[in-house]
Amino acid sequence: MEEEVKEQKQAKYRRIAVGATVAGVLVVVFLLIVLIVQFVQMGVLNSEHRAIENGIGEYQQKIENQEGVLEEYFSGDALYWQAVKQGWKKK
Repeated sequence: MEEEVKEQKQAKYRRIAVGATVAGVLVVVFLLIVLIVQFVQMGVLNSEHRAIENGIGEYQQKIENQEGVLEEYFSGDALYWQAVKQGWKKK
């Protein structure tokens, strides 16, 4: 009878140990999945950030290249020659 009770207790402890092991493994797997998702999101955001930085650089370069052209248009000569190109004639 005592042996039967000991076997039942051991079986109960084994089930608890198996359940705890399964729960621990599930927690680790869940945390790994969350970690992988976070790394993927970081990669996506970094690539978007790089694309935005490149776009900003391109627009800054365009602005720098066009500053001289803008000054030319504000001068009278440039406006005159643009008018001549459009077909205007001097009176």
